[in-house]
Amino acid sequence: MKYVCVVVLLVTLQLAFADENENERSCRSWLVQSIPTDMPHLHRVPGVLSSGDVLRWIAGNSSTKLDIIAQYWELLAQPHNPKSGDYGYSAPDLERFGAPLGNALFKSLNNAADRNVSTRIVQHSGVSPDYDEESARLAAGRHNVKNTTLLLGEWWGSGIVHAKVWISDEKDIYIGSANNDWKSLTQVKELGIYIVNCSTIAEKVGIYFDNLWALTSLNSSLYTKTVWDNEWQVRRKVPCWSHFIHYRQRCKSPLPSRVETPGVLGYPPLEYPHMLHVHLDTPGRKNRTRDYSSYLSFSPPELSFYRYQTDEQGWIDTIKSAHFKGTVRISTMDWLGQSQYMKQTVYWPTLSSAISEVVLSKHATVKILVAYWAHFINNTEQYLQSLLYTNVICSSSSDNRCSGKVDIKYYKVPGFNATGPASVKGNVYPGYTRVNHGKYAMSDVRAHIGTSNLVWDYFYTTAGISFGSYDPSIVAQLTHIFDADWDSPYAIPLQPPLNTI
Repeated sequence: MKYVCVVVLLVTLQLAFADENENERSCRSWLVQSIPTDMPHLHRVPGVLSSGDVLRWIAGNSSTKLDIIAQYWELLAQPHNPKSGDYGYSAPDLERFGAPLGNALFKSLNNAADRNVSTRIVQHSGVSPDYDEESARLAAGRHNVKNTTLLLGEWWGSGIVHAKVWISDEKDIYIGSANNDWKSLTQVKELGIYIVNCSTIAEKVGIYFDNLWALTSLNSSLYTKTVWDNEWQVRRKVPCWSHFIHYRQRCKSPLPSRVETPGVLGYPPLEYPHMLHVHLDTPGRKNRTRDYSSYLSFSPPELSFYRYQTDEQGWIDTIKSAHFKGTVRISTMDWLGQSQYMKQTVYWPTLSSAISEVVLSKHATVKILVAYWAHFINNTEQYLQSLLYTNVICSSSSDNRCSGKVDIKYYKVPGFNATGPASVKGNVYPGYTRVNHGKYAMSDVRAHIGTSNLVWDYFYTTAGISFGSYDPSIVAQLTHIFDADWDSPYAIPLQPPLNTI
């Protein structure tokens, strides 16, 4: 029955996209989710597509070109590999978990390669045990499929390719949190956006892809410097065109140029970052006369181009776009007010400061949903507790006249504490699953959908991309998705420290 539903969905989408008279003024977009099995009390938001269906649609309907940015690959389950989180689970278990959907997606990619679709894949080196083997299989013996591995640690000292992007025929795009892993389709909660028939946006995302591709052909030892980063107070490796290097000592970038700031170190916020003015039809909102601004943001900042904002600025501007007494909603897997992977720790108060600013100055309410799962970062709670202290400051003086507040909840997918190989007693789900993996935010007027966890490294040493929009229908639907999570029994309030009550 479920396969009949998939076929009906794909046929419906195909009919929707078949109008030959459509042009650039009719870009279309859908929000996309993966919802893990065994979450009966989570309200489903109408009009939201499934990650697995969308990615199969993209692979199955690419006719000339397909570009993919991936962190790693495990579309095919590995129940016989003792190094895999799938180890030990039976065929009926994997069927129940939804593993066949990954099989179907890999088959769709294989069929695209057989159709002679020109396919390029940029990926990280993979994760244990062998999570880049599948892309190698797609490329083996085919001149039309090229896959390359990019080690960002050779350019920034740490970091990985963490973006999850698909670009089809230079007009259809997926940007979101879903990895090329069967578990991301059925056992991990994911959030993304699917944009169709939109060459304007696809072209800009394609430039970012080309920047990553270009790095793989360059000798990093000839294009990097180790410098003192005065903004973050650490000594670290960066590309030689980085704005963290004095402008007289920078090399000429082999990538498209970005706004230059002589006399200024680092990447200060752009006052007028580039906005995309395209017409986006969204579910329930078609043929409107007004176009709303959208944008793209990128990390690390050295890979951004033209007047596009850094990904950090994209998140900050979304928070600060809150109306007076408005609401900001933020959902992330990881939250940390510092670096996670640097040898020398970087303190990073940027997002926390932006939140405190809108609470005190705009009396805004900020709701933050953070995943609590088997690999929860140990000192996350201390940073979240410090953010809750904003509420104490807000009410510390009658002169503040402050009615804003910060609310924080942990999101616990059922079974989060029973994941791993079946050979370990007590595990009932595969490893690295049962987690809210989406990274997105919205204010009253602006939506931001990204691929980066809210940790310093993801903005300064890791490849990530976000799409954002002021389109009210996107903002409204994303709000419904967040509220469904927030109001569910899976969201547990974080209690403030006892000495602040």
